[in-house]
Amino acid sequence: MDKSLYIGMSGAKQNMLSQQAHANNLANVSTTGFKRDFAQARSMPVFGEHHPTRAYAMAERPGTDLSAGALQDTGRKLDIAVEGDGWLAVQNQQGEEVFTRSGSMQIDVNGMVRLSSGEMVMGNGGPVALPPFDNVEIGADGTISIVPVGGPPDQLVEVDRLKLVNPPPEVLEKGEDGFIRRKADEALDGPEPPDGNMKVASGFLESSNVNAVEEMISNLQLSRQYEMQVKVMTTANENSEASARLLQNL
Repeated sequence: MDKSLYIGMSGAKQNMLSQQAHANNLANVSTTGFKRDFAQARSMPVFGEHHPTRAYAMAERPGTDLSAGALQDTGRKLDIAVEGDGWLAVQNQQGEEVFTRSGSMQIDVNGMVRLSSGEMVMGNGGPVALPPFDNVEIGADGTISIVPVGGPPDQLVEVDRLKLVNPPPEVLEKGEDGFIRRKADEALDGPEPPDGNMKVASGFLESSNVNAVEEMISNLQLSRQYEMQVKVMTTANENSEASARLLQNL
């Protein structure tokens, strides 16, 4: 009797974990540059000092869908979307260089260019800092040019260039903070080298690549599976009680 009870219990638990993955995807359907997580289930034997006569279900996130989302026209000069493959390099709160497709940028009181979430945007020689300006333009190659305060409107001065990188997809993973980075065993000795062939679209943002309908259907399927697993546990318990009553009457 314990076999079916154990299988039902482990299956129900893993169904809940899978629902969390799909619910997180659904919650970020409007998040700029978000990449959805895959979720799958597989059987896993129980190991220990006994014969492997038990198996349970295990939910896991085998990877992240790195495909691009649709471009949304914002018309804002500090919004950029990476065209094709590749990433925008930023520096997180811990000083680590990480990658993102979210290009919603702003300038703080010190002239530092940051993402809307606060991370500093990287340039050729480190975080991008802009002097006072009357106008700013971002070229297709990521070059940042400004019109200095009081300068002629048609006289643009190149200040820096966004650091755009394009490491192989197979060496990348998504961290718990939502940013993309190299896997620990694929880390480089120094910073990721920039890719001069990459292009950006100024005045656009990349939307999430989450398909809301697909995620909702997956959650409904997992909910039905959870109910089935609970029913298995209930049936196993009823069978156990019935067996106990039979043994008492012998």
